Amino acid sequence: MLTGSEMAVVDENAAALGVPRRQLMESSGNAVARAVRAHADPGSSVTVVAGRGNNGGDALVAARFLDDHDLRICLLGRPETITTDISRANWDALQSADYPTEQVRDSAGFELGDPDLAVDAMLGTGISGALREPAATAAAAMNDAEATVLSVDVPSGLNCETGALVDNAVEADHVVTFHDTKPGLDELAASVTVADIGIPEAAQRFVERGDLQRLSRDPASHKGDNGEVLVVGGGPYTGAPALAGQAALRAGADLVRVAAPDAVAREIQGYSENLIVRAYDGDRLAPTHVDWLADLAADHDTLVLGPGLGGAETTVDAVGALLERFAGTAVVDADGLQVVPEVETDAELVCTPHQGELVKMGGETSDDWRERADLVEAFAADVGHTLLVKGAYDIVSDGERTRVSRTGNAGMTVGGTGDVLAGVTGALSCVLEPHHAAAVGAYANGAAGDTVVEEYGSGLVATDLPEAIPSVLWG
Repeated sequence: MLTGSEMAVVDENAAALGVPRRQLMESSGNAVARAVRAHADPGSSVTVVAGRGNNGGDALVAARFLDDHDLRICLLGRPETITTDISRANWDALQSADYPTEQVRDSAGFELGDPDLAVDAMLGTGISGALREPAATAAAAMNDAEATVLSVDVPSGLNCETGALVDNAVEADHVVTFHDTKPGLDELAASVTVADIGIPEAAQRFVERGDLQRLSRDPASHKGDNGEVLVVGGGPYTGAPALAGQAALRAGADLVRVAAPDAVAREIQGYSENLIVRAYDGDRLAPTHVDWLADLAADHDTLVLGPGLGGAETTVDAVGALLERFAGTAVVDADGLQVVPEVETDAELVCTPHQGELVKMGGETSDDWRERADLVEAFAADVGHTLLVKGAYDIVSDGERTRVSRTGNAGMTVGGTGDVLAGVTGALSCVLEPHHAAAVGAYANGAAGDTVVEEYGSGLVATDLPEAIPSVLWG
């Protein structure tokens, strides 16, 4: 089952893989036409009621395959207001071929008549709320008519995020939906056909540009609304937490604080005036710092734990104690990873090991990415957290859903790129669920590397990546 927003991601990912929406619309329209022919004999009257979006476009395609029927096509609105190029092209094709089309400018101008079958293609999967005119009048006419009603993808008025049906929704007899079923369809008193329209399985397997549709920002938002990230790192190293913090800012976090030992805090602050550094006593993380850090972390949307901490025994003990106290979302990287399999925590963890670190955690790996994906999924289920396992193909799994990101290049074997990934994933975890944040983070980090490698080749360094992140995510 896919929600409407997930279906939009899959559609765009299919386009990124070479199957454009125009091709999918042709397949969808053909599926609608087959459904019409299954429920209406040749020569019977069919009225298509099409909206101005891609849902209507699917029905406009279907009309070209219904020459054996007494056909009537009603567009709700003016043709110049059709919202997508591909739907407008299919409307134009009907005009060129002299199909019987009508324009409904307002609700008073709509008359369904008495067809044998009515095609509801007014509103698709991205719509919520009660139907407005002229769709409301058209829906009422279909509901009152004796005609068989066939809805395209979902009945107009079904919320494909929640499965809720508005009071004035179309009461469909049959539904032809595409690629996968949608929320709420199984509760309808209608037959539902799921049509294969040629979307490759890879559109859901691989992370592609469609996944970036998950990102949005309220234009009326205020400072802090888009995420506050706390990076706990540094001690033996100063560059790693600074890289993670700057990457989190470039990935959209409003505020990023770095908590680090006072022995290195000044150096970390010197990397960027955009970072807010919170120092604690000593030269490395220790259990005595956990209470203070736990209180600080509770005020943030995401904790990024690990960059530059080192592997001293007292530091590792402190990492475990901090995770036991934390109940939010945490991205765990580097030396912090070794405590994850045994730690008892209420936090949702996104763990970002490379394959060597995965093995040290107790997981298994393989040179074949397909086998590795299965192994990572099984280990994620065992530990109960999301894993983002870095490699030529990054594997992201929460134990149930597994995605593969193929961005990135061999130049990214340079030190520090994993710290950038941790920061990007930390920022995204403020606004996305952990699994999606990890998948988009892997894609964005690798794509940023693919951008800078064109200029620097194998001479790229980790500090090149943060500047390239915004154009990947929002460019």
